[in-house]
Amino acid sequence: MPIRLLALDLDGTLLNSGGRLSDRNRSAVAMAIEAGVSVAIVTGRRFRDARPLALQLGLDVPVISHNGALTKHAATLETVRVMLLPQEAAREVVDAGREFGGDALVSDDPSGSGLLVYDNISEGNLALAKYIEWSKRIVGDGAKESVRRVPSLQKYLDHEPIHISFSGSCRPMAHLAAMLRERFGQRIQVLCTIYPRQDFTLVDILNPAASKGAGLEAVAAELSVSSEETMAIGDNENDIEMLRFADIGVVMANAGHELTECPDFHKTATNDEDGVALAIERFILRPAGKARPIE
Repeated sequence: MPIRLLALDLDGTLLNSGGRLSDRNRSAVAMAIEAGVSVAIVTGRRFRDARPLALQLGLDVPVISHNGALTKHAATLETVRVMLLPQEAAREVVDAGREFGGDALVSDDPSGSGLLVYDNISEGNLALAKYIEWSKRIVGDGAKESVRRVPSLQKYLDHEPIHISFSGSCRPMAHLAAMLRERFGQRIQVLCTIYPRQDFTLVDILNPAASKGAGLEAVAAELSVSSEETMAIGDNENDIEMLRFADIGVVMANAGHELTECPDFHKTATNDEDGVALAIERFILRPAGKARPIE
């Protein structure tokens, strides 16, 4: 069955290690669209951080952002689906993270283009400081409106946010994620995006029903596309649900062992070797029956 929907993770997948889109990947995505394939960005990034690339690529499929918690159109800001984190759980997560020594980031403004809110950067938390500076840089002129420091997150959280995150070195963030899962159980969803080479992990806390797989399923339904007509490419733990939803799940060579050693998924080259383009060429652009292993 031909592919009609292509789901692409961004960091570690479509983008190279420098966070840039290669000419070959850009060309392959354009050719897939010309061949009649709908292309969706499915990312752990906040909507505001993913939107510029979606606009640059001219994608007409909603951006599935915040690990599936928010799905909306990049051009019109029309919301397709939002799954907010319950207020009480959000406030408790902020307190639990603070007890652990973590600094929380709150993602907000589901009806607009997105807002990042925080109240503290602990001394020595270089990972968080760098992440906030990156968030400001990626949105350019809109940084003042999109990244905001408040006196207290507890006072700020008088409503349901999109999601909460913590970031830092891999080992302490793994312990934080385990603690949150044990303490909150099914009240929340905890997803980790892990980059061992940079010793950096992003821990996202979302509505318990949110995931990239759920977001991709919603977009597929809107487009009247079945899972058998869907292909997904990813590189991290938070991509597993969407990779399993798609009939063709492809993992990057730079992914962790949990993905690269899974027999259910196809393999491609790294994000610095245009692995996305190679997978598109193999499964979408070559005539049926002529696909061959990625070299």
